[in-house]
Amino acid sequence: MTASAWSMIRRGARAVRRHYIPSVIAALVLVGGAATGLVANLAPVSANIGSCGSGYGPCPPPVTNGYSLVASDGGIFSFNAPFHGSTGSLHLNAPIVGMARDQTTGGYWLVASDGGIFAFDAPFHGSMGGTHLNKPIVGMTADAATGGYLLVASDGGIFAFDAPFAGSTGSMTLNKPIVGMAADAATGGYWLVASDGGIFSFNAPFHGSTGSLVLNKPIVGMASDPATGGYWLVASDGGIFAFDAPFHGSTGSLVLNKPIVGMAWDPATGGYWLAASDGGIFAFTAPFLGSMGGTVLNKPVVGIAAYVAPT
Repeated sequence: MTASAWSMIRRGARAVRRHYIPSVIAALVLVGGAATGLVANLAPVSANIGSCGSGYGPCPPPVTNGYSLVASDGGIFSFNAPFHGSTGSLHLNAPIVGMARDQTTGGYWLVASDGGIFAFDAPFHGSMGGTHLNKPIVGMTADAATGGYLLVASDGGIFAFDAPFAGSTGSMTLNKPIVGMAADAATGGYWLVASDGGIFSFNAPFHGSTGSLVLNKPIVGMASDPATGGYWLVASDGGIFAFDAPFHGSTGSLVLNKPIVGMAWDPATGGYWLAASDGGIFAFTAPFLGSMGGTVLNKPVVGIAAYVAPT
């Protein structure tokens, strides 16, 4: 080996200690086969450089889940979530009022105010379409244990399809109408929420409500926190009321272009997203993945559903 080649390898070794791998590669190319043993010795150093943190630069963000927005005509707007279809080009008997994800297939269901169900890459278990209802359907939730779903009407009537029926307020006189529901992953039960924040628990623990409070704006939805077993309520101004669930922030003190219509929990971060009727998204301890805010929509957004890749 020539003196100049040996000098180049020494310079390359010093570069390794400074973690400048490109300099080492250049040295090895020049000395050819004589550097074979050096390559084997440098492999652990190269592997160490590939790790993140500890002064080597920030780690890449974790893989996150996405969300989909649904409009009253059944139009779907997906962000970091698969698009399986919509009813945006169809004539509907009644407007869409909500959606839910099927955790098994990654597809989703849309529900109309007459109880009609539209299934996209998710099994159809039944609907109330064509059946006379005392009050319109206002929301739905999926039952992870059975793969079925439940519909809730504004009087708290529950319609269960391949999902357990745990009770309802259909025969009760309510102070305010029901506006949403959420499933309790721990018990298989569910909660109903009224526009005054009243909570009705069925085979699920009661953690609190705003039923006795004077609210600036009505409650429009809720989401459960499987990590803690609690839940959040969201008002049309984006005010958040957390019960045995972490408070990550709200838009209650902001002037919004359009009212909030729903919220969804992000399993990846434990945060949540709020969705406005113009498709605007407000992310709290959850990644912002896009929105329809600033885009002219044919119909207003009425709900949001988180996406979790099927396992």
